[in-house]
Amino acid sequence: MIFQRALLREFSQTALAVFVALFAILLTTQLIRLLAEAAGGKLASEAVVALLGFGALNYLAVLLSLTLFVAVLMTLSRAYRDSEMVVWFASGQPLTAWIGPVLRFALPLVVAIAALSLFLSPWALSKSAEYRQRLASRDEVSRVSPGSFNESAGADRVFFVEAVTGDATKVKNVFVNSMQNGRLGIMAAAEGYTETAVNGDRFLVLDHGRRYEGTPGTPEYRVMEFERYAVRIETREMRGIDEKPSNMPLWELMRNPIAPNLGEIVWRLGIPLAAINLVLLAIPLSFVNPRGGRATNLIFAILTYMIYSNLLSVSQAWVRQGRMPFEVGLVAVHLAMLVILLLMFWRRLAVFSWMRLWR
Repeated sequence: MIFQRALLREFSQTALAVFVALFAILLTTQLIRLLAEAAGGKLASEAVVALLGFGALNYLAVLLSLTLFVAVLMTLSRAYRDSEMVVWFASGQPLTAWIGPVLRFALPLVVAIAALSLFLSPWALSKSAEYRQRLASRDEVSRVSPGSFNESAGADRVFFVEAVTGDATKVKNVFVNSMQNGRLGIMAAAEGYTETAVNGDRFLVLDHGRRYEGTPGTPEYRVMEFERYAVRIETREMRGIDEKPSNMPLWELMRNPIAPNLGEIVWRLGIPLAAINLVLLAIPLSFVNPRGGRATNLIFAILTYMIYSNLLSVSQAWVRQGRMPFEVGLVAVHLAMLVILLLMFWRRLAVFSWMRLWR
């Protein structure tokens, strides 16, 4: 019992360190992508944090699966390097005796991975798509961010705002470039604000500015100065999100068992099944020769994880395309990995049995 508690504590500490490192990498890559979209005007700056959270929740199941695999692998590899495994085998304990402690540590996380993969990940994708759709349906003025050029949804206007006043009701130094009936119109005003008419129409009101209007390629231009100029703001209707198999609830996928939905079920069920196989595969893969290199088994383990993940993606794609039956796609990759797992256990057990016989 003391040994098992110490082992679980070491598993937990290693898993926490691995998860923090992987989660930091995930957040960094997602943040860079979202900031690039925000800088390009494709995304509102206030949406970055929310979409970052939805994206992290979506990838959390895969992240925890990899964390389990690496944590068990690193912990047992350290036991080999520190010759603790020599004491383990000398006391008559086989390699299969590690299965119990490893499963006791891994099963609660596998349950969490299953919940994330089956329910929370599609919910996060659905909410992310809904949030993006809500942002896209906002009027073009409310999407303007100070200091950057923003194009309207119809690509017929370009807005630029230098700064926002302290009370956030007005903006300063407004630039509007619009194209109407083949004529180019450019407006520059000292300040601007939005105003709602009695009938509900919204207008962008510009104060103290100039309008330059003309036809591109010709010298015919006219300049007008104005004290107040109102531009009608086009509103966009709120549309529903595009339903995809990746953001549909599990019960809807099962209620409509077409090929794309069955492919998504293969992926969602495959993640927790792969987590169990990988955490058991880490036991024979963790063998390290204390006198040899320390990174060989880690490189081989990472390659194994990549091959397993890619095969799972291929199975999902083939089921989605109707090239593979659902039942085969669901179990084929995991059964193949289970056979490899049993062969690796048999090989390690045979090696240690031969060594004891020789001694």
